[in-house]
Amino acid sequence: MAANETDPPPQELINSRLVGLALAFFTLLIYLPVRHQGFLHFDDPVYITSNRIVQSGLSWIGFKWAFTNFTGSNWHPLTWLSHMLDCELFGPEAGAHHLESVVLHTLNTVLLLVLCFRLTKSFWPSAFAAALFAWHPLRVESVAWASERKDVLCVFFFLLTLLAYVQYVQSLVVRRVDSATENDSNKTDRALRTPASAANYYVTAVLMYALGLMSKAMLVTTPFVLLLLDYWPLRRFTSLQGAVNRSAFTKSVWEKWPFFLMAIATSTVTYAAQREEAVVHLAAYPLRMRVVNMVLAYGGYLFKTVWPSGLAIIYPFPRDVAWAEVIIYSIILLGITWVSWRVRRERPHLLMGWLWFLGTLVPVIGLVQVGSASMADRYTYMPHIGLILAVAVEAKYWFGRWQLAPTTAALGAILVLFACVALTTRQLRYWSDPVFLFRHTIQITGDNPMAQFNLAVSLEEKGEREQARKTYEVALRLNPQLEEAHKAFADLLNELGDTSEAVAHYSAALQIRQRPETHENLGALLVKAGRIDEAVAHYEAAARLDPTDARAQYLMGKALLRQGRSNQAVERFHRALELDPNDLQALVYLARVLAADLNPHVRNGVEATRAAERAIALSDGSQPFVLDTLAMAYAESGRFDDAQQTVRQALERASASQETEVLSAMQDRLKLYQSHQPYREDFSLSRR
Repeated sequence: MAANETDPPPQELINSRLVGLALAFFTLLIYLPVRHQGFLHFDDPVYITSNRIVQSGLSWIGFKWAFTNFTGSNWHPLTWLSHMLDCELFGPEAGAHHLESVVLHTLNTVLLLVLCFRLTKSFWPSAFAAALFAWHPLRVESVAWASERKDVLCVFFFLLTLLAYVQYVQSLVVRRVDSATENDSNKTDRALRTPASAANYYVTAVLMYALGLMSKAMLVTTPFVLLLLDYWPLRRFTSLQGAVNRSAFTKSVWEKWPFFLMAIATSTVTYAAQREEAVVHLAAYPLRMRVVNMVLAYGGYLFKTVWPSGLAIIYPFPRDVAWAEVIIYSIILLGITWVSWRVRRERPHLLMGWLWFLGTLVPVIGLVQVGSASMADRYTYMPHIGLILAVAVEAKYWFGRWQLAPTTAALGAILVLFACVALTTRQLRYWSDPVFLFRHTIQITGDNPMAQFNLAVSLEEKGEREQARKTYEVALRLNPQLEEAHKAFADLLNELGDTSEAVAHYSAALQIRQRPETHENLGALLVKAGRIDEAVAHYEAAARLDPTDARAQYLMGKALLRQGRSNQAVERFHRALELDPNDLQALVYLARVLAADLNPHVRNGVEATRAAERAIALSDGSQPFVLDTLAMAYAESGRFDDAQQTVRQALERASASQETEVLSAMQDRLKLYQSHQPYREDFSLSRR
């Protein structure tokens, strides 16, 4: 339908508001169960639970970090700020984070209703398209997974971009109509639809697009979506008969240069962000296999759109080619493309919707393979919009052609939406428990090492350690190159006391990929085993890999203390505090060494007191070990009365918290302070 048709009658505007409210209400109601979900180990630690900057909430440091880091192999500063805002408002409460995504999905549903209505001027097909988009089971992954906030956030700005762009185009159309009409009845409308208003809509579209790209780079295909809308329903370069005006087409392309420029820049930045960690080398997945997987992925997305069963959080890259499936999907995809092209003149919405679906999936279809997954339900969040809009308009076409009663059309739409709601409700139940979710995934996908790995982590978090151990072994048997599984398994083996096996798996993880945390964990294990020189080497490797990592400096300081190298240990504690002034452990150990080391050239009572008092402030004075350290610092400074009072507080806290193993040592130190003697400690013998 052309953009210059008359506005919808007032009754349809009233209906749109009422239906919009109903859509919002039912969408919130359907997805409300996510408020009981926790976080997943899969990606959520990177985005939220183990990300100290995000968990600190909104700050100037966090703002700068969001715009300058490639954590998670992506550049999406607005997504980071969104998670920071949640932590600022709700803290670590997972349910609140999930509900924020539900609210964004609900807003997207209403925005899609408005967009479809403005594009087609056809209310009920627009309402059906919005409801089908909102309640389809393929939406669950984007809404119920906290790490996929970027999906719902980027599409929020994507829809605002399209709405602003449609307003811009319609403003241009009205201006042309006004300029061709000279009677006084159009003067008021001409005053409202000025060139400035059209320019404002265009600038708004560019701004919303920039915000969308800062939420997720998948929006790089948006300029092509705008051209598809120009084709239909805006018809900026086609006639009603479908003929293309080449001059108008060229003008339409050049008009979008800011969008293309931002898309190219974002693609470049994203590839740079993913190249180091996520982009898989061609040797791992040859081009032939990538093309085969592309056909299977397109066919799989289409099949799951029509028949949404067998949905899983991880679809492993196929090991063997199912050529029959490849041929069938190729025929279907080519057939739909051919039909859409053949009927483009009388039903252009089919070509628009099909090209929207195919084109917006290109960044994630696997030609540039990211990770080891073959496809993902969440990738359909944006591509489904054009496809569903085309299906809704096509349904209206056939209902009109067959002259079916409105009640028949309504009944058909209700049955489809009811089936979607039922399947979505069932899919949400899988997401209610990580163990349930990953077992369901394994049941669907078979040999799936990543799913086995995440199942093992989920079992471990539930305290089922022996079952987790067996599951780690299965994951590594399926894929011995799974670095994350080696590291997590080593962590578990360390806790179970199996030191030799833990060392072997940490070493295997490091052979696959060098990570600071793996070096640090292996170093800590080697310190326990008395292999201090090896541990120091691993801490140094961690510090080289990440010069901003305060933990590596702190752990190296502790290891150096075990070697009797107190001077060098103090330097490392100072370095850790330069990187993180609020590192409580580094502050306490620095104060302890400065207060009690055997070497008089190392001791410094004033500095020890300053560090210990800072540690007390950070810990609210509630930890016996910190209070005990402050008492040592007071004694070294000659403040023996303060030392006695402080160590008594430490004794009270230790007794209240039943830390009986330290009571005797603290009582001995109290006697020293009562006799005006400071405490001395040989840190090379310390096991703490």
